[in-house]
Amino acid sequence: MAERRVKAAAEPHFLQFNDLACEAVGGKVIFATDEWFAPAANLLKREQPVFIASAFTEFGKWMDGWETRRKRTPGHDWCIIALGVPGLIHGFDVDTSFFTGNHSPHVSIQAACLDPPPTFSLEGDRTGMAASDAQLTAVAKLHSEAWPELLKEAELQPGFSHCCNNYYSVRVTQRVTHLRLNMHPDGGISRLRVYGVGQRDWSDISPNQDVDLLALTNGGVCLGYSDAHFGHPRNMIGLGRGVNMADGWETARRLDRPKHLEEDEHGVLLVPGWEWAVFRLGHPGVIRSVELDTDHFKGNFPDSCSVEVCSLTAGEEAQSRSNGWHSGKWQILLPPKKLRADHHHVFDEASLSLCPPVSHVRLIIRPDGGVSRLRLIGRLAPTSPSSTNQERPASKL
Repeated sequence: MAERRVKAAAEPHFLQFNDLACEAVGGKVIFATDEWFAPAANLLKREQPVFIASAFTEFGKWMDGWETRRKRTPGHDWCIIALGVPGLIHGFDVDTSFFTGNHSPHVSIQAACLDPPPTFSLEGDRTGMAASDAQLTAVAKLHSEAWPELLKEAELQPGFSHCCNNYYSVRVTQRVTHLRLNMHPDGGISRLRVYGVGQRDWSDISPNQDVDLLALTNGGVCLGYSDAHFGHPRNMIGLGRGVNMADGWETARRLDRPKHLEEDEHGVLLVPGWEWAVFRLGHPGVIRSVELDTDHFKGNFPDSCSVEVCSLTAGEEAQSRSNGWHSGKWQILLPPKKLRADHHHVFDEASLSLCPPVSHVRLIIRPDGGVSRLRLIGRLAPTSPSSTNQERPASKL
């Protein structure tokens, strides 16, 4: 059968992982030294930054990012970010979009695992404001200036379209809950994307308790896909229902679709190609039901779907990734099922093949289209194979 694999060669691999700091998953800016032109909370917006030439505030030009005043005192500007999903960080995208004459020239990032977390936060519109004496006193107790550096001082490119995404790969082996983002010395940054894998403590989950093994908050992560022209597969494991079509996985229309479509005896279209996305579960387990939501996809939902599963060690995962996930270990969990537009599908145990505990899944859609959410409800495996995200989180960085 025909199959297409599309991957942007210039993009780092960590962009497939989850944004652990996004406001959509609970990320928050809890402190900032200065927010004169634009508040630091903008760093964590889900949406891509925009520029409105005619937009001004009483403090100056409106910018869709974090922009501090031109510093005229010693030091540099910085903020503290509480991750929405604590976990292991693999890379950053420091986006300077539209900051072309006012971007921060250098950046560094520090990290910590705080238990318990600080209780202070920033509320309301902070435009035109700076940290108060009380806020400075509270944040000083965190000693964030001494936190380990994940990213040493690095040069930022200005916010022109061809160079606004400043990618930095890092390798953190311990759980992170908070970041300190330093601008050297001042200026603007539009977005901070913190790509990684969520990590939770599974000790409070009973072996008889059903849980979404794939949720990003539980450590699920996308490892590969065939096409993501309109929306990335990682969106499918996000919180709640999808906001709109952009908050889901949507592929381009396949060019090998037949000129005239036919169907089999079950009403499933007979097509030569398909699209796929591979995920690692947050914890190996036995899948008891599959929930697939085509919410918002009304004229562009897939005709059918199927789900395959396998159990891989860390070494086997690396090998499968290198060969494009054409592994011989895949087993059918859910055979091809006809899908409906804008519908929450639930496939219970009666629809699933009996499978042992698994660690990885592959969702296949035919021939193409969009899926809003994918939930894999199951129970934890009694033992964990040596895949890469199953250890109990450490309490300190």
